[in-house]
Amino acid sequence: METILGAGGPVARALAQELERQGRPLRLVRRNPGAKRPGVEVHAADLTDAEATERAVRGSTVCYLTVGLPYRAAVWARDWPRVMENAIAACRRHRARLVFFDNVYMYDPDHLGRMTEATPVRPVSRKGRVRARVVRMLHDAVERGEVEALVARSADFFGFGKPWSGVLNFLAFEPLSRGKKAIWFASADRPHNFTYLPDAARAMALLAQHDEAYGEVWHLPSGEARTGRAWVEGAAAALGVQPRLQLITPAMARLAGLFQPLVRETVEMLYQYDRPYIFDSAKIAARFGLEPTPTDAALAEVARRDYGVGGGSGTQPQDGSPGRALLDKPPLDG
Repeated sequence: METILGAGGPVARALAQELERQGRPLRLVRRNPGAKRPGVEVHAADLTDAEATERAVRGSTVCYLTVGLPYRAAVWARDWPRVMENAIAACRRHRARLVFFDNVYMYDPDHLGRMTEATPVRPVSRKGRVRARVVRMLHDAVERGEVEALVARSADFFGFGKPWSGVLNFLAFEPLSRGKKAIWFASADRPHNFTYLPDAARAMALLAQHDEAYGEVWHLPSGEARTGRAWVEGAAAALGVQPRLQLITPAMARLAGLFQPLVRETVEMLYQYDRPYIFDSAKIAARFGLEPTPTDAALAEVARRDYGVGGGSGTQPQDGSPGRALLDKPPLDG
């Protein structure tokens, strides 16, 4: 039995589809379990509750921790350590391996131009400090021999499965599909790359099955780096619309944050867009032969699956501007 802890978000959905495709016995754990489907166990649990987490893990051989907490630093500081502590304890008790889906928030901002598994840890944000803390908790548990675990780390991600399947969906696909301008933060001329969720899912499913993968950090397959402007142009080309772009500067975001709490939570992360952001996944390619989906093919698949472009009626553009509604949506936690 392979169990996804925190099965409600886009990462978990992509992973569940991959595990089902491979015919691997699967249990989905989330606060609100949702509809049942054949061959998949569905389990309701609050992962901040130790006993509920223990019951959810019982009988598992591998657990994937893919929780996406609300995008608020105070919530992260309160809940992430409890979630990680409970997951470690439950996996230790039931001798289940643990695969933790992680992000890059703890990395030193001065080293974002080429991030590898050896990039220094120096978080400068509140959310980054929380991520560094919970990864340290996991590493310490591994070093003490309490649990077998690995860290599957992702860049900003995107995928199909509306409404909000990743950062690029939020920034470009959704507004462009509705005739509005795409948005980008800080600078549209710095290189940035992304992890395509189906690639992340395939990689996590493979890593979980290999003994030699445990005890290590793995960067999930990530494609070419393009400027923000080029990403917007690529999404627009996939949708068959004009590549209209609105740049949101840090000053604009801080002003909007006075009135919109979720935008305020984004401001501390904008450093990721004012400099090169290049996520290197050479290690997993060399060890397991995992390469990312070609970028244009991934963009075309999102357009086809979510908007019917290239395989359906498509989305007709309408006049519009980014508007406040777009900024009301939070970026997604990996």
